[in-house]
Amino acid sequence: MMMYVLMSISMFVSGVTVFSSKRKHLLVTLLSLEFIVLSLFFIMFMYLNFYDYETYFSMMFLVFSVCEGALGLAILVSMIRTHGNDFFQSFSILQC
Repeated sequence: MMMYVLMSISMFVSGVTVFSSKRKHLLVTLLSLEFIVLSLFFIMFMYLNFYDYETYFSMMFLVFSVCEGALGLAILVSMIRTHGNDFFQSFSILQC
């Protein structure tokens, strides 16, 4: 059990590290956010299994994280169609 806790904490820390260090492209930030969400889902799933709770809340969390990922991909597609790439330095806020 302790191995899973350490693995999930290291997954969360590595996701936050990538999110804070790689801010040039929107795709990389979206992937790191999804990695953080998956690590939080794993932590919550292990916690609920440890205390023998039902996993209904974890399924609701997973549904909302999928919706968040679809919204992020829609923003990415919209940004690529209007600006040509996902590089943050290539567009101006006045152009939007």
